[in-house]
Amino acid sequence: MNILVIDVGGTHVKILASGEKVKREIDSGPTMTARQMISQVKELANGWKYDLVSIGYPGPVVHDRPMAEPHNLGKGWMGFNFAAAFKLPTKVINDAAMQALGSYQGGKMLFLGLGTGLGSAMIVDGIVQPMELAHLPYKKRTYEDYVGARALEEFGGKAWRKHIEDIVEILVAALQPEDVVLGGGNARKLKKLPPLCRLGDNANAFKGGFRLWEGPLQAKSSCLHKQTAQAATAH
Repeated sequence: MNILVIDVGGTHVKILASGEKVKREIDSGPTMTARQMISQVKELANGWKYDLVSIGYPGPVVHDRPMAEPHNLGKGWMGFNFAAAFKLPTKVINDAAMQALGSYQGGKMLFLGLGTGLGSAMIVDGIVQPMELAHLPYKKRTYEDYVGARALEEFGGKAWRKHIEDIVEILVAALQPEDVVLGGGNARKLKKLPPLCRLGDNANAFKGGFRLWEGPLQAKSSCLHKQTAQAATAH
């Protein structure tokens, strides 16, 4: 079965299908509705064969439907039935959780997506838990206000990187992950990664979308974790 993976972001919507090597993308932005996204993606995916659809959505998701309107897109997303719109089996997951799934190597991992906003998710022994840390209070505003794309412009690179270091330190102390992945488009602007952190890749969102339709991740992640531990022991 061929899978179409859709990564919905605040500035772009990116897609990739099984067997294809090059992603395709369109602009999104504050006026894009769910129906507009579906229409444009169908046109963008012309010529690709797919039987299943995975969607990474920038917000909370329950039973494959968005539970809140996105902060950086238009209206009409909450409760939208994507499976009915595509007329295909469709799985919808928080976008940070989808990229986390594609980045996962086993154990207890925290994922932080540094993009237009701040995405977050944890995976513990193969169980994916989307998180909504972005809008929790931090200093005089929220986490996202200090590490999102607007913060980079407002505070400048040096202060922005310091805020990321401080927030990672707080979250690591609170959540005790074994592995921290910093993904999203702005992660590569960090000159030095905080302790425990490794750099993610936006391409992992597609990998996560494909993984959504695979067998139980828990068994696979245990194998990955064992391989990682063996490699570490060998060194």
